[in-house]
Amino acid sequence: MSRLVVLLLLLGSSVVFGQKLPEKKMTLENMRLANDYFMKTWPDPSQKIVLDKVRTSNLWTRGIYYEGLMDFYRIDADKKFIDYAVAWGNGNKWATWFGVNSRHADSHCCGITYIDLYQMDTTQKQRLAEIKASIDLMLKSDKVDDWTWIDALQMAMPVFAKLGVMYKDDRYFEKMHELYLHSKNIEGGGLYNAKDGLWWRDKSFVPPFTTPNGKQCYWSRGNGWVVVAMVKMLEILPKNSKHYKEYEEMYLTMMKSLLPLQRKDGFWNVSLADSNDFGGPELSGTALFAYGMAWGINNGYLAKKKYLKPALKAWDVMNKTCLHNDGMLGYVQSTGKEPKDGQPLGFDKRANFEDYGLGCYLLAGTQVYLLK
Repeated sequence: MSRLVVLLLLLGSSVVFGQKLPEKKMTLENMRLANDYFMKTWPDPSQKIVLDKVRTSNLWTRGIYYEGLMDFYRIDADKKFIDYAVAWGNGNKWATWFGVNSRHADSHCCGITYIDLYQMDTTQKQRLAEIKASIDLMLKSDKVDDWTWIDALQMAMPVFAKLGVMYKDDRYFEKMHELYLHSKNIEGGGLYNAKDGLWWRDKSFVPPFTTPNGKQCYWSRGNGWVVVAMVKMLEILPKNSKHYKEYEEMYLTMMKSLLPLQRKDGFWNVSLADSNDFGGPELSGTALFAYGMAWGINNGYLAKKKYLKPALKAWDVMNKTCLHNDGMLGYVQSTGKEPKDGQPLGFDKRANFEDYGLGCYLLAGTQVYLLK
């Protein structure tokens, strides 16, 4: 064993396929720093968010944050994280964003964490009541054209999957798959381009639409949401479930497609196929791709030799380029639907909502921490 390897082991690092894994202590410290910044900024997690209009805090952006926080809790079991999540649910009366009758995926995103918190204490029936009732209304309908944008897959698919597993009821899996197939194959002629192994964000970006430079417009964060949705399917669903292999194939295809699109610095551009369409550092899409790659390595779906370096490169550049000394995250594209939204990005520029970018960062960091 070389002196270098011995030194790295003493520091809490290891070397795999010639790649130095990050020190676990440093990974945790960075994640705690970023998360503490947010918790201090929002001491009351149920406080309404006032920007261009007033929004309740059970909106999708906050749902993504809590999804990341619950993953982070798996490696850093600090009770304050669960207390913070429960306070969020209590403050919103465990309601969905648009109410029980809404079929909108953004309204269901909070349900991912509501279900997790219910499973931690099944005496708290109110945590589950509205999200289950809302999804059950969708089960009773023949309508399957709700998910008209690809972000919806991440916002809602984990909710259907969790309920199906919890109640041992395949109806949740089947309805979810019908909704997914509409997005993939029917909406706008199909939002998935099998030729490139990537997705158009919604039908307005399907050809003949192109970037200003005449290339396909594959939005980074949108494709990142699909990656997370597929990971969650592989994580939640039984491996012998009917559609498991189809989700696995989509996940593996996207990972392969994303690999050559990574920038030399470790980021992915907001416009995946066009580096001249607002190219530059961006955290949220990069974090979601790093999450997908690290998760795949940790769970035996991806080869370390091929995917470890890109995952670590992405994690390293996010910390070096985006993380402030106080925990703020820069270079997060604001909410939107395409590369031009929220531009220009910068180290000192805050996204309009600071929660979802942190959620993406926590998802990625958790899986990087688990690498061996």
